[in-house]
Amino acid sequence: MVYLERWKVILIVVVCVLGVFYALPNALPSQTVTWLQGHTPSFFPNQTVNLGLDLRGGSHLLLDVATDTVLDEHMQSLVDQTRTELRGAKIGYTDLGLSNGTIHFHLTDATQNDKAKEVLQDMDRLLVITETNGDFSVHLSDAELADRTRSAMDQSIEIVRRRIDETGTREPSIQRQGDSRILVQLPGVDDPERIKNLLGQTAKLTFRLVDESASGADAAHVPPGEELLPSNEIDGLSIVVQKRVIVSGDTLVDAQPSFQEGQPDVALKFDSVGGRRFGELTRQNVGHRFAIVLDNKVISAPVIREPIMGGSGVITGHFTAQSAQDLALLLRAGALPAPIKILEERTVGPGLGADSIKAGAAASVVGLGLVVVFFVMAYGLLGVFGVIALLFNIALVFAVLSILQATLTLPGIAGIVLTIATALDANVLVFERIREEQRLGRSPVSSIDAGYSRALSAIIDANMTTLIAAILLYMFGSGPVKGFAVTLTIGIITSIFSAIMITRLIVVTWLRATKPKVIPI
Repeated sequence: MVYLERWKVILIVVVCVLGVFYALPNALPSQTVTWLQGHTPSFFPNQTVNLGLDLRGGSHLLLDVATDTVLDEHMQSLVDQTRTELRGAKIGYTDLGLSNGTIHFHLTDATQNDKAKEVLQDMDRLLVITETNGDFSVHLSDAELADRTRSAMDQSIEIVRRRIDETGTREPSIQRQGDSRILVQLPGVDDPERIKNLLGQTAKLTFRLVDESASGADAAHVPPGEELLPSNEIDGLSIVVQKRVIVSGDTLVDAQPSFQEGQPDVALKFDSVGGRRFGELTRQNVGHRFAIVLDNKVISAPVIREPIMGGSGVITGHFTAQSAQDLALLLRAGALPAPIKILEERTVGPGLGADSIKAGAAASVVGLGLVVVFFVMAYGLLGVFGVIALLFNIALVFAVLSILQATLTLPGIAGIVLTIATALDANVLVFERIREEQRLGRSPVSSIDAGYSRALSAIIDANMTTLIAAILLYMFGSGPVKGFAVTLTIGIITSIFSAIMITRLIVVTWLRATKPKVIPI
């Protein structure tokens, strides 16, 4: 164990140099780091550890996704489809409606029961159909309900992520909680109200024709197939529009803020299907108004002056530069499948985060100082060698966190402090074994060799059990617990390397250079 092959020495030196090199940006001023990121290649050490919400400040939001809305919309579409299919099959029925997620209707001719069941099964094989004396009840199976809920949640998380990414927020944490909730943590966000507005909008965009003849109608006298929607153009004004959606936001491929005649607006670009529909809409309705509806509110209702056949269009209205940019962002990210409600909001100020960093740094320095004093007093020169290895160990921890761009939280700092406190455990096992061997009268070379060879199994056993616990914390924990598990796992791995390799290299180098008669331990 005293002899080290040349390749091992080179490997240890290279790892230590790279560790210090990649950890160094964390000790540099932020302006210097920013300059390095803009003037050096990606592999160059120019990244710092990302600070979590509790250290940098920012917003914590707990969102609730109204998945029931998705199921209700699907069941309502099934009601319309059932009506169409039964009429197409010339099956008489009465009292068709939806109640508590179940479609009900009664057949006027009981001899058509089997035929009605076949029609319903052709609509959806996963429908659960029950029939008693011509009274039908139709609902989705439990598996179908769970699948649609899960799909709505997955889609909601993805769209929330897209919207936040579009704002330029770095290292957001977006996690699913339970069956219908999303936890969003946004470090460094200085405008949480804007984020809340962006996340709170469903952003369902539709293009529909305006019924100009019913402009004076109220909600009680709206013609069939049409509805009265509020307008953004004039406060208190409502517009009667057709329920039929001619073009929807699903066909958009891009949306960008722009300016026309000095006024901000939003330029749209459709895919081939949407472009064709939009072109037909404008070609067939020149001189008429059409409504641009966002979340059941008319944001603009312009008159079609000429056909627009290029697959693109512009939304004009009473926009500011910021509102036009936000609308374009929402349309690019896509519509949420269900409305989202903010259940909980917490904002951590950057001052509180700075206080946490100072407290964590103070705890780390005090812990390191006490460990250094104890170790040097207990083991003398070998204790100094262990302390040197400990400093490299801390540099390696920050280097790995920087390379992985892991997020450091306050519990993560606790993991680093714990790493400092336990990093010398392996050295304690080795040095105590060396001390015992020397008391038995062995030579320095023999004592050191025995110390490393016989303590190795205990070192691996002790660190592996802790590593297993850290991995389980990461697998089953969430949020702060994961942050603690990450730094603890990295600290365990670097501690083993520093104790077995770095300290050993220093001790062996000293032993060869001085050839002492007695080890000063």
